[in-house]
Parts: sequence; structure tokens; C-alpha cells
Amino acid sequence: MKPVAIFRQFPTEGPGYFATFLDYHYIPWKLIKIDSDEDLPPSPNQFSGLVFMGGAMSANDNLPWIAPVLALIRQAVGDNIPVLGHCLGGQLMSKALGGVVSKSTIKEIGWGKVSVANNPIAREWFGDLSEFESFHWHGEIFTLPNSATQLLSSQFCENQAFAMGIHLGMQCHVEMTEEMIKVWYEVGAGEIANSLGPAVQSADAMRKDLANRVSALNVIARRLYTKWISGLSGLE
Repeated sequence: MKPVAIFRQFPTEGPGYFATFLDYHYIPWKLIKIDSDEDLPPSPNQFSGLVFMGGAMSANDNLPWIAPVLALIRQAVGDNIPVLGHCLGGQLMSKALGGVVSKSTIKEIGWGKVSVANNPIAREWFGDLSEFESFHWHGEIFTLPNSATQLLSSQFCENQAFAMGIHLGMQCHVEMTEEMIKVWYEVGAGEIANSLGPAVQSADAMRKDLANRVSALNVIARRLYTKWISGLSGLE
């Protein structure tokens, strides 16, 4: 089958657990390092799906790769090639599909509960689950594109995830591994110190019971990723 394209916008925000999941299912993937100025593909059609990870920049920034990425997302959705977005990736999906990305009044950094919406589409993705603890690191938020269905929300962020058919955009980070979290709170120590608020955790709070928290998050991620890959062409 064609590989899944994974777009990395920032060196420390790679595919994490998503790559582990794909490898377990013998699904080929290709990492495209936008942060290293690797060329973007001219079309999504050489891939079975497109996946966008997080990053410290804004979807509204005047960066040379933003417009081509938005075009890739629109073309993939038009061609029914599954698209998956994590945090900045979800924001890029929202903007590409007609939503709005804006600065949030409250940053979310660290662990925090998200609630599953009470609608049939959310049940398709999450079953009977009503809430779970996810990892967060964002200062911007997105609105739902037209025809999108809200899947998740949190106390400080109304739209934490949306679906459009097989396409899934998320504000929260379900792809985390223990190592990624440790790197993030070390690299982001300055941001944590300068972002005091009700949804910002210290590094000590983030690493409390870390192994069990990540393991529980992996269970959620597996469920979401399993549904998402069901839309990939060539999957047996």
C-alpha cells in the first residue's frame, strides 16, 4: 500500500506513539521534516493518508509552507484521502477547511481532562467513553469547519477534536510518549514559567505517575488511530 505521510513541523514534535501504532500494523509511513526544509509533495495522491503533528508556530503565521500545506489538506479531503491532525495539525485542518484559528485566553499545558461529546459521530470514535485525561500544550484554538462534528471539549477549550467523515482533527495530544513529555517540559521550561494559569502544570505535576498516564493515553490513541486507518486504501 502507499505510505502514510507524516508531516513534522517542529523537531521535538514527531509522530511519537502514532509511529509505534503504524509499525505494529505493518503500515508503511514516511516522515516529511518541514522543520528541516524538506520539500512538500505536490499532491497527496502518492500517499494513503496525511498526518500533521504539532509545532510552536501558528497556523496564521506567514511561513512559506503554510499555504501549500493548507492546499494539500483540502485536496486530500476532496479526494477522500484520510487526514489526521494533532494540535497545530488540527488547527491547520480547521483553517484549510473553513474554520478559524485564534489565540486562546487560557493556555493549556500538561495533563487535563477532556469530555466526549454526546452525539452519534463521537460514539463512533470513542464508544461509551465519556471523558479521559489527555496531554495538552497549546495557546491557540480552532473553530469547527462547516460539516464537521465536535468530538471533544475541555473546561478551557471548547473544541478539542472534530471529525469530518474519516478525517480527524485534534487540539489535544494523544500521540505522547514518556520520552516526548520529558523532552517537552525540559525544552519548554521557560514557557511554563511565563504561562502561569489555571490550566498550566509544572514539570513535577506532568511527570507524576507518568508511566500509567501515558499507558492510559495510548489506549485512547489506539482506538482513534484504529478507526482512522480503516479509511486507508490498500489496508488489508
